[in-house]
Amino acid sequence: MVSATSPSDDSSPARLAPRRDLELSSELSPAGDGRRVALLTLGCARNEVDSEELAARLHADGWQVTTDGEGADVVVVNTCGFVEKAKQDSIQTLLAAADTGAKVVAAGCMAERYGRELADSLPEAQAVLSFDDYPDIAARLNAVVAGEALHAHTPRDRRELLPLTPVNRRAAAVSLPGHGTPARGAVETDEHTPAHLRQVLRRRLDTGPVASLKLASGCDRRCAFCAIPAFRGAFVSRTPDELLAEAEWLAKTGVRELVLVSENSTSYGKDLGDPRALEKLLPQLAAIDGVVRVRVSYLQPAETRPGLVEAIATTPGVAPYFDLSFQHSSEPVLRRMRRFGSTDRFLDLLASARELAPEAGARSNFIVGFPGETRADVDELVRFLTAARLDAIGVFDYSDEDGTEAAGLSGKVSAATVKRRYDRLSALADELCSQRAEERLGSTVEVLVDSVSDGVVEGRAAHQAPEVDGSTTLVEPDGGGVDLAALRPGDLVRATVTGTEGVDLLAVPDEMISAAPGAAR
Repeated sequence: MVSATSPSDDSSPARLAPRRDLELSSELSPAGDGRRVALLTLGCARNEVDSEELAARLHADGWQVTTDGEGADVVVVNTCGFVEKAKQDSIQTLLAAADTGAKVVAAGCMAERYGRELADSLPEAQAVLSFDDYPDIAARLNAVVAGEALHAHTPRDRRELLPLTPVNRRAAAVSLPGHGTPARGAVETDEHTPAHLRQVLRRRLDTGPVASLKLASGCDRRCAFCAIPAFRGAFVSRTPDELLAEAEWLAKTGVRELVLVSENSTSYGKDLGDPRALEKLLPQLAAIDGVVRVRVSYLQPAETRPGLVEAIATTPGVAPYFDLSFQHSSEPVLRRMRRFGSTDRFLDLLASARELAPEAGARSNFIVGFPGETRADVDELVRFLTAARLDAIGVFDYSDEDGTEAAGLSGKVSAATVKRRYDRLSALADELCSQRAEERLGSTVEVLVDSVSDGVVEGRAAHQAPEVDGSTTLVEPDGGGVDLAALRPGDLVRATVTGTEGVDLLAVPDEMISAAPGAAR
């Protein structure tokens, strides 16, 4: 699967060209009476977790929480501010929300990153909130409904808010979205909150069998192209007991697959005094009643230790799946990116995983056209991609991001050359991922059913993460096996791959491994 950003030399939100025809979600998750707020989430799975924390806070204050912008008193758009296209999508969604007649509030990464600048350039929004507003989100929205003016913040580097030494960071009074811990005051529990020693500050906004679990926030790396650490802050892990409590709560709501997310999952535990914390946590999460699959995402290759590779590849209930952030494979380009590795080192890492789990899945993203990139660098990347046998490849064309080191680097590649390289690598990625899917013909896969609609049963094998890696469609068996009509979301079945469509698979279900609890048969 290939995704791309739009080339642009200007990432300032004041100069984006929005459009107003974006449709809003129609899903609804009602709660309580009175004021109605719609939470619209853009960007990554980490933002989805943040939105569900906001939903819990608002529900506790009596708000009806929905994901449908129509008829809402307030629409909160949890924006993405990572790259230019994401910022355009955020602006368009804010404008579409304003067209509903509701009061509009911008939150999330783009709001945090630009603050007052975004507020000045987008008068359609009644408020632009910082992460520091999240603990008091209900009070902020009450003020918006009352017509009070909320002054947007002046952005600052959030890394400066936390101690330099990782082990000292948890004591700092800093808002960390998605960590589920009230920074000020207490949040009432509701009927969904389990009887744990600590609260689970989260309310699900959908009923699907998959949910993300945030391991940590922030990042201590200094990649030259990335602005995320400046507005997400330094790296802070959540404690294992927090994660286990939330995971058990998610399982009780019907979640069957946990996707562990963060800016850098391989750093988990370094600020807790245990660099092997993730390796220890994985079997505990996999043992939770009702959970049939745990998936780790956002791995940094330079920090992926042999013990972690072994834990992911061999722990029962953990998907042998490696979401590795390679970004490039040419050593000179990686050094300019302030990253580490090479084609051969990355191939060795993949080989070590496949030695333990031959059918292991692997995906990564790559940037083409980074300042100083040469034809030889591109050829080296082609060499890596051809040998790596990745299941999914995201190709991004480089464009300057304000506030990053790369924006000031010399040796900029011309826009025409970037596009030519992007087109070449995208076509190659499509071909290679299709070939990798074909390698799985005749193999046995474990498929978690995601949806059943009009007789079409769609799910994902262990090497397919939600949204980004393709899917597996289950088809009728010729003889025995599993009755397709009886399958429900959340079922885990063993199936044989019989066909491919690009990165997607077709498979015949052979046997039920674990039926979703409570589903009528």
